[in-house]
Amino acid sequence: MERWIHLCVDMQRMFAEQTPWHVPWMANVSPEIVELAARYPERTVFTRFIPPLTADVMPGMWKAYYTKWEMMTRAKLPVELLDLVSDLRRYVPPGRVFDKRTYSPWIGGHLHRTLAAEHIDTLVITGGETDVCVLAAVIGAIDLGYCVIVLKDAVCSGADSTHDASLALLGHRFSVQVEITTTEDFLSEI
Repeated sequence: MERWIHLCVDMQRMFAEQTPWHVPWMANVSPEIVELAARYPERTVFTRFIPPLTADVMPGMWKAYYTKWEMMTRAKLPVELLDLVSDLRRYVPPGRVFDKRTYSPWIGGHLHRTLAAEHIDTLVITGGETDVCVLAAVIGAIDLGYCVIVLKDAVCSGADSTHDASLALLGHRFSVQVEITTTEDFLSEI
């Protein structure tokens, strides 16, 4: 497998620290993600979920979303919380960062154009949350034709039931396009 990258979704301080969007599991999956990023930093692409400055600049239901979560807009949130967690930030560069304003990293096309230009055909996905941004990344990757490998011990969520349901959905319904495995098994195969 030569043409793969590690797509690490939204491992940011605003999810790791005590904010309204805190994901406690993030600490549990971080060692697996760090292991992969440390071995292959040049193959690692990090996404960051970047909230708007204020709710009123967003279209449609995003405006309502950020009205509810006003404390997580950039006008209220300390800017340093947008950063990657410190254990991963050290891998940039050679790792790269792509910022996004939606759950999916594919909206806008920049990430896909970059990966297509590099002839990437396989994505190894880690990060959070399994049932939100990771799910959006996987579904979009499927639509774009990528082979997707989800490392089940390197994705996290704030809710056990939807995390489990998302992995079951991806592993069964999309079994031709998605492989669910562990970090150790993936690393032993490459």
